[in-house]
Amino acid sequence: MSILASLRPATRSLAHIRAFSSTPVHKLYIQSNLQNDQTHPNLASPMDPNAKVYDFRSDTVTAPTDEMFDIMKSASRGDDVFQEDYNVNDLEHFVSSITGHEAGMFCASGTMSNQLGLRTHLQQPPHSVLCDHRSHVFLWEAGGISFHSQANVSPVYAHNGVHITAEEVINNIVEEDLHTAPTKVVSLENTLNGMIFPIEEIKRISEHARARGIKMHLDGARLWNAHQETGVPLSEYGRYFDSMSLCLSKGVGAPIGSILVGDAKFIRKSRHFRKLFGGGWRQAGGMAKVAKHCIENIVPTMPQTHKIARRLANELQDMGITLTFPQMTNMVFINTASAGVTINDILPALLRRNIKIGGNGTTSRLVLHHQINDEAADILLDTLRDVIAHKKSLGARPVSASEIKQDAVKAYTQ
Repeated sequence: MSILASLRPATRSLAHIRAFSSTPVHKLYIQSNLQNDQTHPNLASPMDPNAKVYDFRSDTVTAPTDEMFDIMKSASRGDDVFQEDYNVNDLEHFVSSITGHEAGMFCASGTMSNQLGLRTHLQQPPHSVLCDHRSHVFLWEAGGISFHSQANVSPVYAHNGVHITAEEVINNIVEEDLHTAPTKVVSLENTLNGMIFPIEEIKRISEHARARGIKMHLDGARLWNAHQETGVPLSEYGRYFDSMSLCLSKGVGAPIGSILVGDAKFIRKSRHFRKLFGGGWRQAGGMAKVAKHCIENIVPTMPQTHKIARRLANELQDMGITLTFPQMTNMVFINTASAGVTINDILPALLRRNIKIGGNGTTSRLVLHHQINDEAADILLDTLRDVIAHKKSLGARPVSASEIKQDAVKAYTQ
C-alpha cells in the first residue's frame, strides 16, 4: 500500500469529494453583437428603412405592437410601491397562481428578479450559489451575485452538454467548514441556451438540496418555452423551487418586465430589497396589463416558433453548418466553419435583406420569437445558401482558427 493510500480515510469515496475545476468561458454572442449593425464595413448600401426587419439576435428585440399600446392606454394608474395598482396586483397574482406559488412581484428586468431572489435567500455571508457554468446568473448579470449578495459562485460543468445532473450537484455542494463558503442556494436555468431541463432531473436535484436545507431558485426567463414544448404545467415546475424568475420581455413579447414568485414572506422581503435596489416603480399598470395580455395571447404561439426553429436547424445542417447545441425550443446555435464561411461573410448579405443576426468568428446564436415567421426563415436560409455557394465557387474550404481571428480583427478595424 502506498503512503497516500494509507492516509486516505477508509469511509470516504471519490464520489463524495467535490470536483474543483476551472470554468472556460468563451466569447459569446453578447460580446459580439455590435458587429451586426447598419454600418458594417462590408455593407455597400444601408438597409432599406421602409422594409420589414427580421431580428434574430435575441427574443428581447420584439417590438410592441399598436394593439399593445392601446391596451396600455386602458390600464389602471395606481402606485405600485404602495401596492395600489390594480393591473400590477392582478399580474402578480395571475403568475404566482399558475406557477403554484403564494405571491409574486413585478420587476423591471430578469436580471433584477434573479438577483432579488438570490439576495433574499442569501442572508449572511459566507455563502455560495451552485449553478451551471453557463448560467445567466453567473455569466451575464454583471457579477450581481458577488456584488449584491457577497456570495461565492460554484459553477458546475454539465458533462452531458445539456444540463447538470443530480450527481454533479451533489458532488459540488460546498459543505459547512471553517474554510468554505457553504452552498445555500442551487440555481437552475430552464431553458438554457434553448435546451430544456428535464423535470425528472429537476425533481431529483430539488429533493436532495431541500433535504440538506439548501434553497432552490429557478432562472425561468424562458420557462414559458419549456412549458409549451413539453406540456409540463408551470405549477409542476414550481413545486421544486422556492423562488422562480419568469421573464416577460423575451419570448412572451411584452415591452418590459419580469416576475419573481415565492411564498408570501419571501416576496415581502424581496419587495424590501427591490426598493433598496431602486427598483420600486410607481405607475406600472400599463406595463403589467400588456404583459398579461402577452402571456395569454403570445405564449400559446410558441410551439409554432419552435417548429420554425426546428426547420431552420435541419436546413442549416443540410448546408454543412454545425449545430453547437441541440435545438429544442426557439434557439439555434451554429458554427459555420465546416461550410467554409465566417459570420463576417454572412452579415453584410443578410443586412442587405433586412435580416439581423449576432455572432463572432464562425459562431452565432439565432433566436426566434413571435415576430419571426416562415418568410424570415426562408430569407435567411436562401441568403446563406447563396453566400456558401459563392465561397465554394472561389474554392472555399473549412475555415481555420487563424482565418477566424483575421476576420474578426478586420471587422473591427475597417
